[in-house]
Amino acid sequence: MTAFIFPGQGSQAIGMGRSLAASFPVARAVFDEVDEALGEKLSSLIWDGSIEDLTLTRNAQPALMATSIAAVRVLAAETDLKIADAAFVAGHSLGEYSALCAVDSLSLADTAQLLRVRGDAMQAAVPVGEGAMAAILGLSLADVEAAIEAGGGGGVCQIANDNSPGQVVISGHSARVEAVMAAAKEGGAKRALPLPVSAPFHCTLMAPAAEQMAKALENADISPPVVPVIANVTAAPVTDPDAIRKLLIEQVTGRVRWTQSVETMSAAGVSRFVELGAGKVLSGLVKRINKQAETAHLGTVEDLSKF
Repeated sequence: MTAFIFPGQGSQAIGMGRSLAASFPVARAVFDEVDEALGEKLSSLIWDGSIEDLTLTRNAQPALMATSIAAVRVLAAETDLKIADAAFVAGHSLGEYSALCAVDSLSLADTAQLLRVRGDAMQAAVPVGEGAMAAILGLSLADVEAAIEAGGGGGVCQIANDNSPGQVVISGHSARVEAVMAAAKEGGAKRALPLPVSAPFHCTLMAPAAEQMAKALENADISPPVVPVIANVTAAPVTDPDAIRKLLIEQVTGRVRWTQSVETMSAAGVSRFVELGAGKVLSGLVKRINKQAETAHLGTVEDLSKF
């Protein structure tokens, strides 16, 4: 059984998707439609802009989605492997929107516009400098939870992403995150690395962004997906449009349960995970979670030939 997985922020790179768009009209059409939906040439930024501008949350989110959906369209046009034949789809944070678009739950234009709202809302939720995120390497989830308790101090610090065994991301107020990083090192973490992000995602400080997404999603046209989607916040499959809407709102402040999501799919019989879009970050995480899993990725013409 196969699952298709979709990357989140951090996988962006200048030039992503360019070779697919240059070689396949179906891929070029994706970028053109996203440009039209946003009323700007996001494709020019993706291919010829600066990495600093592309990394801005409001740009990175729709850009990564566009690159993933371009890969989806090429996959359908050039191979015998179809999204509809998958057991599940899943995406990491914004990648959940890519997954929903790939399985016809959200239209491409709506997905781009929702991600622009999401990016702006998440950026505006916390003043720059007040929030931070950090990766804790080499500790179990329980050990990181213990470090959060030991870190003390005021303010918020929560687990944002459970990415894989030994890789947990925390998020919250800057001073509290720093205190927890120190506690994690004292608790045996191999490394505690501040992440180059502009806001503390996936924690309760994102509540204002969740409120904005609730308004944006209220009237969004969400259809039942043709393949079950593994939701970030529950690590369980979902197909009901109202449930999808609710979970997308919860996702803004909730934990990305990636380890558990991969375990859910593996337990259901998935043995191959195909990453669609920029980079292969998720493929690496899958291998750490399920060493027996087969992984593949499609984001360039070269990838397609290997595929």
